[in-house]
Amino acid sequence: MEIKVNYLDNLRLEAKFDDFTVTSDQPIRYKGDGSAPGPFDYFLASSAMCAAYFVKVYCNARNIPTENIRLSQNNIVDPENRYKQIFKIQVELPEDISAKDREGMLRSIDRCTVKKVVQTGPEFQIEVVENIDEDAQALLMGAPEGSHTYIEGKDLPLEQTIANMSGILADLGMKIEIASWRNIVPHVWSLHIRDAASPMCFTNGKGATKESALCSALGEFIERLSCNFFYNDQFFGEEIANSEFVHYPNEQWFKPGPGDSLPAEILDEHCLAIYNPEGELCGSNLIDTNSGREDRGIVSLPFVRQSDGETVYFPSNLIENLFLSNGMSAGNTLVEAQVQCLSEIFERAVKREIIEQELTLPDVPQAVLAKYPSIVEGIAALEAQGFPVLVKDASMGGQFPVMCVTLMNPRTGGVFASFGAHPSFEVALERSLTELLQGRSFEGLNDLPLPTFNSQTVAEPNNFVEHFIDSVGVVSWRFFSAKPDFEFSEWDFSGAGAKTSEEEAKTLFGIFEELGAEVYMAIHEDLGAPVCRILVPGYSEVYPIEDLIWDNTNKALDYREDILNLHRLDDDQLTDLVERLEESQMDDHTDIITLIGIEFDENTEWGQLTILELKLLIYLALQRHDEALDCVQMFLQYNDNTVERGLFYQAVNAVLEIVLDDELELGDYLHNFQRMFGEATMAAVVGSVSSEVRFHGLTPTNMQLEGLERHQRLIDSYKKLHAARAAKAGV
Repeated sequence: MEIKVNYLDNLRLEAKFDDFTVTSDQPIRYKGDGSAPGPFDYFLASSAMCAAYFVKVYCNARNIPTENIRLSQNNIVDPENRYKQIFKIQVELPEDISAKDREGMLRSIDRCTVKKVVQTGPEFQIEVVENIDEDAQALLMGAPEGSHTYIEGKDLPLEQTIANMSGILADLGMKIEIASWRNIVPHVWSLHIRDAASPMCFTNGKGATKESALCSALGEFIERLSCNFFYNDQFFGEEIANSEFVHYPNEQWFKPGPGDSLPAEILDEHCLAIYNPEGELCGSNLIDTNSGREDRGIVSLPFVRQSDGETVYFPSNLIENLFLSNGMSAGNTLVEAQVQCLSEIFERAVKREIIEQELTLPDVPQAVLAKYPSIVEGIAALEAQGFPVLVKDASMGGQFPVMCVTLMNPRTGGVFASFGAHPSFEVALERSLTELLQGRSFEGLNDLPLPTFNSQTVAEPNNFVEHFIDSVGVVSWRFFSAKPDFEFSEWDFSGAGAKTSEEEAKTLFGIFEELGAEVYMAIHEDLGAPVCRILVPGYSEVYPIEDLIWDNTNKALDYREDILNLHRLDDDQLTDLVERLEESQMDDHTDIITLIGIEFDENTEWGQLTILELKLLIYLALQRHDEALDCVQMFLQYNDNTVERGLFYQAVNAVLEIVLDDELELGDYLHNFQRMFGEATMAAVVGSVSSEVRFHGLTPTNMQLEGLERHQRLIDSYKKLHAARAAKAGV
């Protein structure tokens, strides 16, 4: 994590990281102002809070209340060496907590991250740089000189792959930092990396070694940059929106036809039969969310149809709405990227069919599993922790290169079905296991969903989305039947010849030919690494196709400008906005971040704002108290906002009840309301109800995104890509 420090007045300092700002000072005796804790005080507090956090996680997993648990820490300083200290942590537990849980809590404290880092002893590297913002050296581990580690599925050694990909990101001006590592069982590694300047840009990697996991994370980072996935549905800002190109230099813009019909230049007959079978899809449905340039038309990207080499233009809006990250991959070579990309498409499609049709898979025989001792060792470690593991052949009778590893948690009754795909049986099996534990701790396995016999729950489209995002979705109890729907197959899709990426890619493309599916591919090499994006219409979509009409992300264009200019709207404009929100029939609990594609700081009122709360604030500003009361009561019933915000609306509810009752006078209650909620809160409440205070808590902004530092950092990240593409294309 990158922490930037700014000098304030006197000895005060300001540390900025992610969306947080921490201020430190020094005591008056050290010539400070005593206005904030000192840096060492924060360090001491961090270990105590970290210990308390691990106790909380332990208790939450076992439904143990923490109201009567107290924790304290004292640092005992050696009088002869003040740098030698003992941190004494004490926990006070209620008598009714069992001896087993007492021991469990102490062990959980022992896993405190701050404690372990201090005990291990961090290494400090101190250097001078010309410009911190421009120093883009990736914060990644260095490879041992002369080492060359090859693994199946990679066309270059891991060390060279890491160096190449790190170099590409450094050339773009991106600092990549490793935020966390996981290795809770043997031969299963995962990590989380992110852009230090824009932490919203992050990826996870997995592998049998830490080097292969790092390759996985870096490859995913580059593929998501190349395919603009980090910026899906986000507003690029007016500068990019008005540029010669918005996404890629080879994009094309097509105006909708008469009556808002689709332009003749987009899609082909095969795609139109899938995406517009009833002729309901309109040109306005496909205006892109990122720029919002309705006047320019539909921005479309070229894909090559693999059956005949023809170029077909796909609206960027259609890709972003339906495919998410499915069908994109980076590699050392284009064919390596194609194999990874096609494998993942099969993995997700097969997983969907198995889950939604409640199919039962055959177990992998122990004799076959024994051929892969490192995988067996990882599974044995999981089972030793009390998690039964099922290893399944998900090839559906040898049709597809897919495996499945399923974990059961007897403590909670939850299950987790993890799938992996690759032309190699062993690699697919390894990916299933590493995906299972990617970024997860043993405690995290306590949150798995319960199986069900309810077929409707399993087949619900959003269940597949949950499986796609992090593999945590509901599975059917039928999945665990002892009677499989297929015979076990010890398959191999590596091709007729040697196991080369060329042979594997040819074999995987061949499966689609047998299925009668059209495959469309775009290649992006402008950042320095071969990246492909593959679309298989009617097969590889993640979201339902009808979302293009009924739940398109470009609904943001109907609200974005008005919401960002909220404080400048007059009463007529506010009335129009709230009526459009009411008529839209959107879920009231949709957050404004999602609605308009703006990355507000989640720790602010904007970041927590929902459609319901926005309507409530508008009704208050318009003094439409009846509607405001309905909204505030619904808000309080389903509120998951901060305690402070909840109390504010409790007070609003009480004041509105009084204002709407002819027999009550606010002055009779104001004194005790102030004692209950505080004078500052009541001033804001009374001002909001009288509309003298408008949109309490929401700081003014505009279409230039004034004050929205988090979103500005995201745009700055995208501008690096945009500039690199413009330079490469000579634009």
